[in-house]
Amino acid sequence: MAQQQDIVSTINELIITLKDGQQGFKEAAESVADAQLKSVFNEYSQQRSRFSAELQKEAQRLGKSERDESGSTAGAMHRTWINLKSAIATKQDHAVLAECERGEDSAVKEYTDALKEGLSPTVREIVENQYSEIKAAHDRLKSLRDATKEP
Repeated sequence: MAQQQDIVSTINELIITLKDGQQGFKEAAESVADAQLKSVFNEYSQQRSRFSAELQKEAQRLGKSERDESGSTAGAMHRTWINLKSAIATKQDHAVLAECERGEDSAVKEYTDALKEGLSPTVREIVENQYSEIKAAHDRLKSLRDATKEP
């Protein structure tokens, strides 16, 4: 099992990923007109907020937390890309969904990498549960993207 400091570092990386997703989904919800998609994006934004809070609680329990309220540089670029793609595509649902799915590809990879680390049993259980829901979100977004026509 990894040392406590390594576990906290892994948790903090996931928190950053979650905050990026939370903001990205919020912006995606604001950029689409379809009420169902707005609801889906808002649901995932709130989910990421809950997941982040859950992991922050674990990091604090372990005695350390290096919260980054702004998210990662890659996440900031992801958010910018959603805005750019939305503007260029005149806020076409397909373009927004495709970009959100790309963001979810990154989140799935971050969680997959985290699960390869030597996490404590409590943290592993949290990360596995969150991974399962993030993977389901990815698959749902992919399905929604595939169901929309590209402009």
